[in-house]
Amino acid sequence: MKPLLLLVTLCCTTLVIAQTDLEKAAMTVDKNEIEGHIYFLADDALKGRATGTNELKITASYLANSLRSYGVKPHPATNSYYQTFNLLQTAAPNLLKTTINGEDHPHSIAVEAKAVALSGEAEYLGFGTENDYKGKNVKGKLIIVNGGTPESSDARAVYGAHKAKQQLAIKNGAIGMIEMTLLEEDWWSRISHFMGENVKIPDATDTEGSKNDFIHLWVNTTAEKLSAFNASKLSYSIENDGKKEKTLVTQNVVGVLEGTDPKLKDEYVMYSAHYDHVGIGKPDTAGDSIYNGARDNAIGTTAVLSMAKNIGKYPTKRSAVFIFFTGEEKGLLGSRYYVEHPLFPLKQIVYGFNTDGGGYNNTKLATVIGLNRTTAKKHIVAGAAAFGLEAIDDPAPEQGLFDRSDNVSFAKVGIPAPTYSTGFDAFDDEINKYYHQAGDEADSLDYDYLLKFYQGYVLSGRLIANDPETPFWVKDDKYEAAANVLYGKVLEASIKN
Repeated sequence: MKPLLLLVTLCCTTLVIAQTDLEKAAMTVDKNEIEGHIYFLADDALKGRATGTNELKITASYLANSLRSYGVKPHPATNSYYQTFNLLQTAAPNLLKTTINGEDHPHSIAVEAKAVALSGEAEYLGFGTENDYKGKNVKGKLIIVNGGTPESSDARAVYGAHKAKQQLAIKNGAIGMIEMTLLEEDWWSRISHFMGENVKIPDATDTEGSKNDFIHLWVNTTAEKLSAFNASKLSYSIENDGKKEKTLVTQNVVGVLEGTDPKLKDEYVMYSAHYDHVGIGKPDTAGDSIYNGARDNAIGTTAVLSMAKNIGKYPTKRSAVFIFFTGEEKGLLGSRYYVEHPLFPLKQIVYGFNTDGGGYNNTKLATVIGLNRTTAKKHIVAGAAAFGLEAIDDPAPEQGLFDRSDNVSFAKVGIPAPTYSTGFDAFDDEINKYYHQAGDEADSLDYDYLLKFYQGYVLSGRLIANDPETPFWVKDDKYEAAANVLYGKVLEASIKN
């Protein structure tokens, strides 16, 4: 064949393939169907889909049967769509009374607490950093510290620093710690709801360094009261009846479709989303106490269902594994459990296409957390653009969003895994209006926008799954080294050399 004719033929072939994938993405995503999924997932009857509840089990059944209706297969070894496991739930004490220098502090949360009545003198240690312990003997004492870090005392900083502070306190022999937070009422309410109960994988390694007899409280106060601690001798009393433990049975929902290419079918693209939310909490001004989670994460769950329907009808060259994770809101528990107990070898999952988010404020965008970190960027940009959306990377890196969804559980072991989110160009008041709020209802969503969003997600997934070149991290990414180990690239390079 003449070179010019060959070039024209190749270009035409590529165009036909691209048009075909685009048409397949457009044909299988139906506006009425996505509305139906979201309205069910965000219905009051599911009571906010809290981890370990009967309502989340109902949701799991809905997802499993939706996969079945699309022709997606259960795991071949178990013939089940469920990966069931236990979690340990510790509920907040019924009684918690905290006083400092004789003053009651009713805004208290038990992070770690046994049933106890304690009183005595406490030592103030600034932010509880390693330097704050120098020259101090706190063995057998309770310490009081500022919540957060010297750089930030917002809710994210308080939560992000508390485990390391607990480890340091235990290492230095303290019997307990009170962290004084300076949060606005709205954020204190949110964090109280989140921390009211702790859920963890019971057989997981205890990375927190906690002890059964260690007392760890958060107390919300004012800057004026906190400033007095520097110059005062502190006394305290704590009375509580301890946290209550309970075993929860929960489940990831998993399905698989084999690819069509004889070689590429041994590689899997994972399409994932978490399907839990935060359950029932403090009523809003309208008296609504059910946190339905339409945006977080009925939208993401429906994205995976849309992908499953599409590939069930039009299989891709690579195999597809669809995973709906439980327990994301309790600390990425479902994805952590899957990585520790994979149903398919992790080294065969060459890409994780996760979907999650807190909402949107720009319906011209698809915001992809980690867009610029993998070689699949071109496919994600093209997929969104085909339906009139611009794909952008994380506009709010200060929020640490890449590390706050299930994608990071896979990234840590080396699997390239961004998170595809609805469009936002700032993590602003419009996002916080719905994020973990009772007002996050199905009837507050723009379904014309979501139709384009899902079509772009499906097309992007198809382009990744059909590309002869295996996707990977961009050079020098934080997780490239882990990927080299997982996929054997270090070994291959050493053999070649």
